[in-house]
Amino acid sequence: MDDVSDGPDLRHSGSMDLARMRLDYTEHGIDEAELHEDPLEQWRRWVRDAVDAELTEPNAMVVATVDDGVPRTRTVLAKGVAPDGIDFYTNYTSQKGKALGKRGPVSATFVWLALQRQITMVGTAHRVSDAESDAYFELRPREAQLGAWASEQSHEIESREVLNVRFAEFDQRFGDRVPRPPHWGGYRIIPDEMEFWQGRPNRLHDRIRYLHHGDTWSRTRLSP
Repeated sequence: MDDVSDGPDLRHSGSMDLARMRLDYTEHGIDEAELHEDPLEQWRRWVRDAVDAELTEPNAMVVATVDDGVPRTRTVLAKGVAPDGIDFYTNYTSQKGKALGKRGPVSATFVWLALQRQITMVGTAHRVSDAESDAYFELRPREAQLGAWASEQSHEIESREVLNVRFAEFDQRFGDRVPRPPHWGGYRIIPDEMEFWQGRPNRLHDRIRYLHHGDTWSRTRLSP
């Protein structure tokens, strides 16, 4: 099939020569003997490495859902880890909140380019308890708490000024303690599969996949 495009050829567009962008990965590979048998504990170790390296937003992850057959991705921040999964918080009435509420499949990816590492997980998402959501909400700065009230996440809004007015209204409404909105709380991604990726020379990367079987995990190496 001919390569037909109505737009510019970005492979050769001055300084943005995408086809020639190349970075060889030279970091230490994955020694399977050093991996923890629990992938969530291994996830903790890699996040700790990212924190120690002082990377920007080391807990950022791209969460993918499927809504009426349409895949959608967005970046959120992991805010907790439990024995069975990883937590993040959002508006239940948002686009992702509605998709997660259907209990469909969900995927999340952590990327640490400076460390030449990536973790991908696939599983399902479940709401955390109200007590857990309340506890996390208490930790948020007051401005972020007010923002959870002011923003009708994913819904159309007439202007930025409307958002600012709503924020000011809730600022006046609440005193020192801002309660958690009933439409806002946490989800826990419970993985059935996790893959750890480490960049290696010659594009012969290391890929280790964990699969969940009841109370145990199996582990295999994948070809890059």
